[in-house]
Amino acid sequence: MLFFRTSSVPRAGRIVCAGGISRLVREKSMSRDLRKYVRQTNFRLIAGGLVLLFIVGDGLIYLIYGSSAAAMGFLCLIAGMIPVVLVALVILLLDWITKRASRD
Repeated sequence: MLFFRTSSVPRAGRIVCAGGISRLVREKSMSRDLRKYVRQTNFRLIAGGLVLLFIVGDGLIYLIYGSSAAAMGFLCLIAGMIPVVLVALVILLLDWITKRASRD
């Protein structure tokens, strides 16, 4: 059974059914802050990439070469992430300094 509203945008709190699957549409709780959306999306992409790198990458090393190689692979991944984290911290520090200086 398919139910669709006649308007293109469902009202907040209305239940929209399509193909037997119902969901509550909360239009008013969604914001239009695109900068926040970009920040959130970038964070999720970076976090997902790191999870893939560490879990899948190190997991494959463990499955193919064993636990001692996986431990060494984990140490190498951590050592490789140190410069990346340091550069990111420097960039965040410079961003904080410029925002604070532009307020004056």
